[in-house]
Amino acid sequence: MRIINTLFAILLSATTSRLSAVETFAAGHAPALDPHPDVWINSAPLDWPALEGKVVLLNVWTYGCGNCQRSLPWLSSVRAKYRLRGFEIVAVHSPEFPWERSRSAVAVAVEEHGIGWPVMLDNGLRYWTALGNRYWPAFYIVDRHGRIAGRFVGETHAYDGRAGSMERLIEKLLNEG
Repeated sequence: MRIINTLFAILLSATTSRLSAVETFAAGHAPALDPHPDVWINSAPLDWPALEGKVVLLNVWTYGCGNCQRSLPWLSSVRAKYRLRGFEIVAVHSPEFPWERSRSAVAVAVEEHGIGWPVMLDNGLRYWTALGNRYWPAFYIVDRHGRIAGRFVGETHAYDGRAGSMERLIEKLLNEG
């Protein structure tokens, strides 16, 4: 696990040196969230100072992705389980295809799937790039101080090992108070 964390830290630092249009971020810290109100669904614009003290799961997804859709029940259950303890989900909608860029289409998908957490539209894939992401869905667990504590990729169900690993990390971070 230490090797994986080290490789992830190297990847993050290498990614930050290649960014141009995206604000760079300190290695290990989550990139700044988009401050423009028109890119948020279910929320006013969020930023890391507003989320200080919360453990945040960044869910990089797109509504046309079946694997992303099949992860939504698990996301709903984990949010219900941990929300009162200082846990939040922020979905980052990063479209794969041009037709997934429509704000109204994303809003309809959010409503249809019962997504009740904040959704940030990432139509230009700026946040995707800042994370050095390459997968749908991807899950980044951010600690109470805005540092990325873990990254997980792929469809997630309540009974798979990835979900268990993420929940153990969320529990650990919540218990660190």
